[in-house]
Amino acid sequence: RWPSLLKYYSHTDGVSWLEEYKARHNAGLEAQRIVASFSKRFFSEHVPCDGFSDIETLGCPSHFFEDELMCILNMEGRKGLTWKYYAKKILYFLRQQNILKNLKEYLQRPTDRQSFLEGAVLIDQYCNPLSDICLKSVQAQVDDITDKVRKVLRTKNPRHPSLASKAGEVSVPEVELQRQVLDAMNCVLYEQLKYKGNELDYYNSLNSYIHQVLIRRTGIPISLSVLYLTIARQLGVKLEPVNFPSHFLLRWCQGKEGSTDIFDYTYIDAFGKGKQLTVKECEYLIGHHVTEEFYGVVTSKEVLQRMVGNLLNLGKRESTDQSYQLLRDSLDLYLAMYPDNVQHLMLQARLYFHLGIWPEKVLDILQHIQALDPSQHGAVGYLVQHTLEHIERRKEEVGPEVKHRSDEKHKEVCFSIGLIMKHKRYGYNCVIYGWDPACMMGHEWIRNMNVHSLPHGPHQPFYNVLVEDGSCRYAAQENLEYNSEPREIPHPDIGRYFSEFTGVHYLANTELEIRYPEDLELTRATVQKIYSSAKE
Repeated sequence: RWPSLLKYYSHTDGVSWLEEYKARHNAGLEAQRIVASFSKRFFSEHVPCDGFSDIETLGCPSHFFEDELMCILNMEGRKGLTWKYYAKKILYFLRQQNILKNLKEYLQRPTDRQSFLEGAVLIDQYCNPLSDICLKSVQAQVDDITDKVRKVLRTKNPRHPSLASKAGEVSVPEVELQRQVLDAMNCVLYEQLKYKGNELDYYNSLNSYIHQVLIRRTGIPISLSVLYLTIARQLGVKLEPVNFPSHFLLRWCQGKEGSTDIFDYTYIDAFGKGKQLTVKECEYLIGHHVTEEFYGVVTSKEVLQRMVGNLLNLGKRESTDQSYQLLRDSLDLYLAMYPDNVQHLMLQARLYFHLGIWPEKVLDILQHIQALDPSQHGAVGYLVQHTLEHIERRKEEVGPEVKHRSDEKHKEVCFSIGLIMKHKRYGYNCVIYGWDPACMMGHEWIRNMNVHSLPHGPHQPFYNVLVEDGSCRYAAQENLEYNSEPREIPHPDIGRYFSEFTGVHYLANTELEIRYPEDLELTRATVQKIYSSAKE
């Protein structure tokens, strides 16, 4: 019944299965109750930071609760979209909370017990909490590569010390024997398995996730370096991470162990197929001279900081993701490592302010910034003032605005909620989730979007649409037409507004139907008319 729960039981334990069933059943009912409540509570805004408070005080085993959420997410068919939408949000939150706890525990360990691979997995898990990523599975894949290296090494030197011991238990002191290991690694990684640096799609976030590096066999310098270093250490070669500017490297000691002379090391470019570089060649790699400090070894925490920094920069670059999820996740990770970093705290406050979410948390962050750095009072004061205004406006909001088709002012509105449309000019597919009888945007937006160039200008119905590329847009009626071949719109917010896809249109969920009470019948009639004509 619950194969995913097997890992929580031991075959030797005596278990009362009746009690376990009761606990699982009750957890399922509690999960369903909470998921059902989320649509009504949070339809008109993002789930606030305190919206998960009742989940944090669950009266049932968390693994049973999570299992029910997974059951909801894995429901077959195109129904239950709203339940799936909120179940996903809750599961995302629960798993990220657990991963943050694991990360903080990891950072408190002595540095010699902080595995670079485990750190990379924790970052990967936090940014992809709904994916099945675990250290055990990643380690098993790395072990498999290590075994392939041993096979190559055995053909070159059957008496090599790396073949005699298990992973992590061997140390190879002689430089020539270490060189044989690195040569065998390069042969397996770059010749047999075809690993390579992703030069064509360098700024893809998948390059930073270790489980994706193993699947796609490509990455960026730091992710490939973590893989390379882990395999080398398992074979007795102690490589060290080097936080080289613009291009992460590894170093391999050729002189006395622990030497502070940068010329006692050979530098390895895992992104460049394991090429071994001198100090001068490292400078050629990035095109300028750097001081000796950049050739020094860094800690696992500093490696994670750079990995998260890369994701932060990618999060700032992303333009299609209007929720800025990657930026939010990477800021969470950075502040888990450096909770008093004023620059990143301010970025987090500005981001939440920009998105119009979690105003109470914005105030908490700003208060913390002011305590850390009073010189920030100008920026802090501005954000505090506008955040308080936002909170007051929210308090003044009355119930949802209801739009009736029968109102005279709505007579020009031709399309209805749930219809699959196509944009005449840009060709994208979308679904309508809201409409206005005329353009409700400000003068600046109307000017920037050149609305006045349209034959009917801003004095025509405009529609809120979810677009297949994940964006939300506001489109003029004259630019939209019925899609003759309707299909599902893969938008992350589809479940926020719709409960089901019928195959030709979407059904509004309860909260959206309250706002557009007369649209459902019109949508059904329109669909029947369009597609019966198409069949004829």
